[in-house]
Amino acid sequence: MATRLVQINMKARDDAALGRFWAEALGWGLGSEAPGVTNLEPVGFTYPDPSAVCIDLVVSPEPKTVKNRVHLDLATTSPAHQAEWVARLRDLGATPVDVGQGDVPWAVLADPEGNEFCVLEPREVYRDTGPVAAVIVDCTDPRAMARFWSEATDWKVHEVADDFASLRSAQGVGPYLEFIRTPDTKTVWNRVHLDVRPYRGDDMAAEEARLRALGATDPGIDQSALAWTVLADPEGNEFCLLTPA
Repeated sequence: MATRLVQINMKARDDAALGRFWAEALGWGLGSEAPGVTNLEPVGFTYPDPSAVCIDLVVSPEPKTVKNRVHLDLATTSPAHQAEWVARLRDLGATPVDVGQGDVPWAVLADPEGNEFCVLEPREVYRDTGPVAAVIVDCTDPRAMARFWSEATDWKVHEVADDFASLRSAQGVGPYLEFIRTPDTKTVWNRVHLDVRPYRGDDMAAEEARLRALGATDPGIDQSALAWTVLADPEGNEFCLLTPA
């Protein structure tokens, strides 16, 4: 048994407007499964597929108060492509932000609702990922997080060190999932979180039990009306276990 990282969930004051920004930014298609939910995936994509991690934007009135602990890194193919993409993103409504990055070769921006993301300088490792190079998770122990998530999913460890770890789908396609050591600690509910899904035919209750045995915990919310299960990883980052598909 295993799950797959299929999407990230991002809270939004205006899911439709933020969806339009990200769809234009990534060149992806837009849809909606329900009022207050905007779904983004590559054009022609068949969900779920490891070649992309999709984005669900879900309306929420709660304001953003701290730097997100989960964000996207975008891939570029040349310095000119990076400069052009940054300029286009700013035209779409992105703004430069300072999160203490100092003098770095990548650009740190925020989308129109303040969610941080990076436009990376060209890196060979991301040549075949598509527009999203990686989903980044801030943490205190990248080694432990890589161990949990590689056992929780069928994603394979690509690199691991004290300050950085990365995983990629078992098929070796799509974006990376990366854990970066940061000095700050989690203080509020994550506005951006991971969604994982078991394979078709797997037992959801058994999968939840397996994840709990690996170190997942209960975030302490009322889940009686949910068709999915909300858990937290060993560092308290919420994630959703969706129904098998």
